[in-house]
Amino acid sequence: MREFMRVQQCQKGEPADLGETPSTLPTVGTNLTDLTLRKKRVTVRELGGCMGPIWPSYFRDCTSVIFMVDSANIAQISSSCIQLLCVLSAEPLRSASVLVLFNKRDLPCSMSLEEMKSLFRMDDIIASAPQSITVLELSARSGQGLQEVLNWLDSTQPD
Repeated sequence: MREFMRVQQCQKGEPADLGETPSTLPTVGTNLTDLTLRKKRVTVRELGGCMGPIWPSYFRDCTSVIFMVDSANIAQISSSCIQLLCVLSAEPLRSASVLVLFNKRDLPCSMSLEEMKSLFRMDDIIASAPQSITVLELSARSGQGLQEVLNWLDSTQPD
């Protein structure tokens, strides 16, 4: 309940009290969460990376995609890039807004945003993709960048 209250505070323009650092674990399977952003109900379906082969079954009726990348795991960069390209090439997502989030900015071993964008060749991807793509960095653990993510999510939802 504390997590949802923080989202509500952010939506009202108040500074978020992120409180103590929540424990985080990689997503295994799928999680479904409903958020309210400025009186708009937003359903967020979180799909773990290991579920990549069945992601397309969730693309229908999707208006926005948040694609999160672990910027501290160099071994997964190439597979993350391939997964992103598969998502962007999916026909049902041609008109979806896409947010690419480089996570774990709080770790000393994470790469900088510029390094991540370079490895992904984000400028080339953005230039050739039919979708509107935004790139942000985030620390899910500390909350750094969370307000920008909520602002993006709110701005991409139809009125």
